Amino acid sequence: MYSIIDRRELARGNMVSLTVNAPEIARKIRPGQFVVLRINETGERVPLTVAYKNLAHGSITIIFQVVGKSTAMLASLKTGDAIKDLVGPLGCTEHFEKVGTVVGIGGGSGIAVLHHLMEGYAAAGNNLIGIIGARDREMLILEDEMERLCSRLMVTTDDGSYGMHGLVTDAIKKLVEEQVHIDLVMAVGPLIMMRAVCEMTRLYKIPTMVSLNPIMIDATGMCGGCRVTVGNKTRFACVDGPHFDGHAVDFDELMQRNTMYQRDEKQSLLSSIKA
Repeated sequence: MYSIIDRRELARGNMVSLTVNAPEIARKIRPGQFVVLRINETGERVPLTVAYKNLAHGSITIIFQVVGKSTAMLASLKTGDAIKDLVGPLGCTEHFEKVGTVVGIGGGSGIAVLHHLMEGYAAAGNNLIGIIGARDREMLILEDEMERLCSRLMVTTDDGSYGMHGLVTDAIKKLVEEQVHIDLVMAVGPLIMMRAVCEMTRLYKIPTMVSLNPIMIDATGMCGGCRVTVGNKTRFACVDGPHFDGHAVDFDELMQRNTMYQRDEKQSLLSSIKA
């Protein structure tokens, strides 16, 4: 059992941060890797990327959005409660190198994943520029944490309630227009956001990596739910990734497959609320 030592609600309550006592995982996990948890004996396996770790306290922090039955159950846990199973670290270890200027782009709960990745790029000696976006100001998370990591942080909101009015792609365009040299883009967020980022950076010929952790299911490579075509080859996000060359990912195929079970997920969430 893994005890929850801190719980916080972020972004109108549909985004939750849980800090879990897991000293062995905290000691071994690298930026970009993930864990798989099971809430109770009958719960499903839920893969979640670690936002940050605290070696002194032997803890890891996961930030997730409530989108279905399992995440709703996870969000219902309180400080002092325990998670039955927690396995990790999983996923390929990212090799962070000094490449120059890295622009990290995060949307929604993907900002939490981006934060840990940017820590890795910072440790390798890169100059960091951050771009984070949300529908409105109340949906933004980890702004202060990202600002501390980056030499420059750009915030965008769809409704213009905070920061720059527009999308994260508008912020990329602004950097290019300012003639900022960009050596690498790292994008994490909804599939539609990552696709739009990749379409733009392809025009500018900027190398771009994406994190496909949102599409993982059982995280062992056995279920095939996270399969994705990368460079005309089938890959599995959980064991071959979750990070891939964004310009080689077939986003159209991926997005079509990712919507197959939306109706079932909504029905499962509604049934759990009624119960």
